[in-house]
Amino acid sequence: MKNFSVPIKYGLLIAVGLIAYFLILSLFNVHIYPLFSLFNGVIMAAGMWLALKAYRNSKGAKFKYQKGFMASLLTGFNATIVFTIFFAFYSTELNPDFLGNLINMWRTDYGTEIGIVLFVVAVMGFATSLVLTLAYMQLFKDSWNTKEGQQHTY
Repeated sequence: MKNFSVPIKYGLLIAVGLIAYFLILSLFNVHIYPLFSLFNGVIMAAGMWLALKAYRNSKGAKFKYQKGFMASLLTGFNATIVFTIFFAFYSTELNPDFLGNLINMWRTDYGTEIGIVLFVVAVMGFATSLVLTLAYMQLFKDSWNTKEGQQHTY
């Protein structure tokens, strides 16, 4: 459980940030415009960066690239799962008209239902998590431009 403490803790913090941002947007009735979801990436990026730093600090010299990759990826996946569950609850129970307002043109033309919207929300979160993890781990990988690293070349 200790290995998963950082991904769970920071995943929940990211999810709380995403939910709070969504609810603030809903107060001003601008949550129906997908453009505002771009800031979700900033929230994910900041949270995953903090999670990766906390994980690296907890491991110290024993920090391994593969374990850091998994910690970062699991953090983003946890946040995505929690936010997707909230989004499903919000769009079906708290505000049943939300989906109709969000995709008013698709609703009549393409027959888009809640399932596909939740699938898109989840895939966007998982993709963002993967891309951010790949980008961040480039900063944490060991350089082969050292004397020790030169021993591992062909």
